[in-house]
Amino acid sequence: MQRKDGHIHSPYCPHGSSDNMEKYVQEAIHQGFEAITFTEHAPLPEGFTDPVPDKDSAMAKDDLSRYFKTLEMLKKAYQDHITIHSGLELDFIEGFEHEIQTFIDAHGHQLDELILSVHFLKLPDGSFICLDFDEASFAAGIEATGSLQSLYRLYYQTVLQSVKNNLHFPCPVSIGHISLVHKFQSHFQRTFSDEDQIRDVLFAIKEKGFRLDVNGAGLVKPLCKETYPPPFAISLAQEKDIPLVYGSDAHSASGIGQGYATIKPLLEGKKG
Repeated sequence: MQRKDGHIHSPYCPHGSSDNMEKYVQEAIHQGFEAITFTEHAPLPEGFTDPVPDKDSAMAKDDLSRYFKTLEMLKKAYQDHITIHSGLELDFIEGFEHEIQTFIDAHGHQLDELILSVHFLKLPDGSFICLDFDEASFAAGIEATGSLQSLYRLYYQTVLQSVKNNLHFPCPVSIGHISLVHKFQSHFQRTFSDEDQIRDVLFAIKEKGFRLDVNGAGLVKPLCKETYPPPFAISLAQEKDIPLVYGSDAHSASGIGQGYATIKPLLEGKKG
């Protein structure tokens, strides 16, 4: 199995670190990775207002050209040491499908891979929250939907929408951190199971021929301490022959490979 980190951010992420992209590459080489994919947060759709206070959820549209140029430079400079893929993490946002497709059509030719993720949820009153921004935003989602279980239901419904969408992609697509709703789970403890909803998402991923982001970031989140998705879902995805792509979701060079030691045995179908 190729040692690959398929979910990496960059200094173009306004809520990440200032580590330059070469530092990420060098750290990946140091850790023995054979391939990496930079997947910066794509600019948000035209007409969508970022709901977080600092409006820093995604890279600026004006940075796209420099981002891709830097990637091409790094590909050539390190071609004898590591394979570097050009990617983006693209947000699926309910009601902005046309704008998302317009963006894909304009920039898809520059992509080797893509991660399609859900961070933003449309609430019953038509407003949006960034689900994973902080505990206060999560609590606001609970209040707006009526219960923790209702917020979970809305999250998985939106993830299913993202998977079943009619968007057209020019490259391989992974569905990002499908259990992101677990980020604050030790604080907002559920008394219900969401395993059936996770299974529904996996069935849809299989049907559409997408890949699954097996994400290490949840392991280092203090209120989560779990892979995205949980181990049972990784095993189920393997049973269904869904391609699995490990991702650190690194927002700094030091984040490269986070969770890999825990996830590698799961990807190989081993216990413990």
